[in-house]
Amino acid sequence: MDYSIRYSCVCDIGKRRVMNQDNFICGGRYLGDGLAEPVFPISGSAFSGEVTLLGVFDGMGGEERGEVASLIAARRAKALCLGDDPEAELVRYCVEANEEICEYTMRNRLTSMGTTAAMLAFGPFGFVLCNLGDSKIFRYASGALEQISRDHVAAAARGRKPPLLQNLGIPRDELRLEPYTASGGVREGDLFLICSDGLTDMVSLEVIRREIERNTFEALTPVLLRRALESGGRDNVTIIACRVEKRPAKLIRWLLGKRGA
Repeated sequence: MDYSIRYSCVCDIGKRRVMNQDNFICGGRYLGDGLAEPVFPISGSAFSGEVTLLGVFDGMGGEERGEVASLIAARRAKALCLGDDPEAELVRYCVEANEEICEYTMRNRLTSMGTTAAMLAFGPFGFVLCNLGDSKIFRYASGALEQISRDHVAAAARGRKPPLLQNLGIPRDELRLEPYTASGGVREGDLFLICSDGLTDMVSLEVIRREIERNTFEALTPVLLRRALESGGRDNVTIIACRVEKRPAKLIRWLLGKRGA
């Protein structure tokens, strides 16, 4: 299917943090990219004939310089050019980003720093995802909201936050990095959601599903952000929504282009 992807991204410090340690890659933008501060929501579209990468990176709040770790991950994602084997290339990206974060940690004599990574690529192949940690990727289709990423967390006592088993920023001699990857086709109307736990720790999946059904695509990410803030906003919140839309036939696109000229 010849399709387009519409995307929308919001990123907020939340109500209780003194620093935003989240970052993202969306529409070629990320926090700290040297351009003017982004105006949220960041929105746009891309076509299936080209590869589009979207991602969320949640710097680990309990670690030193989590915002630097997520910035390194986002900057590397911006420079990534996915080709014939996007799944393998995303895994290689994780290895290289992990090494850069570890090198920064050693060079600056820090104890440790890290970030999650949840990335989703679209192209002629459909979609490919790759994730480490507990930032999540969901797919909404036919009225159902399903998590399609895999959390890398250990068991925890009731009411306690599960500790991460995998993230970017782990020295290779301590633990083998094992990114989760998956791939699949897309259908018109599919909606994907990538988010940090600043959303999912504050807002239930049932509420997220209802808001997807109630709101226009343009309103969705600001509404979900508001929900997270109204529920306490205990952490930074980053949300990327993307929807699959059927691309009009070439003749119709040409006529629409002529009309807009």
